[in-house]
Amino acid sequence: TNVISITDGQIFLETDLFYQGIRPAISVGLSVSRVGSAAQTKAIKKVSGTTKLDLAQFRELAAFAQFGSDLDAATKAKLDRGQRIVELFKQQQYDPKSLSIMVSTLYAMQKGYFDDVPVARVKECQLAMEDYLNTRKADLMETLGNEKKLDNVENDLKTALEDFKSSWK
Repeated sequence: TNVISITDGQIFLETDLFYQGIRPAISVGLSVSRVGSAAQTKAIKKVSGTTKLDLAQFRELAAFAQFGSDLDAATKAKLDRGQRIVELFKQQQYDPKSLSIMVSTLYAMQKGYFDDVPVARVKECQLAMEDYLNTRKADLMETLGNEKKLDNVENDLKTALEDFKSSWK
């Protein structure tokens, strides 16, 4: 079966996503949760924003785009952004991410820091960013992880991401 029932909702898995290497292969359009944002920290709420909607729209656009050959620039840009989001969410088994790294990645995604990175290099860029933040900005990551809010450190995170982007090739 492709449905996992959990106490406060249901997660629908898609075989097609699994075979495309997208794991976990969760259907964001069909999965539901009664917990919702109550289980999320303030930082995650702030940076996740429209991510679920963006992913659902991307998958819908991708399904239609395979039938058409000429795409306008706006549609192509949405498809490219969707592919980047999918790459950012791919995660190796037994490789949990800290809250501060999840928030930083979602923030960078939301603010367009990955928009100019070729899709094939998004994961490489993400891992380099994680390493940069964990090694060179450890105090910032610790503060973000402890406070679980973005308010006091958003400017520092923005500066750190800009510094990383200027040095990453």
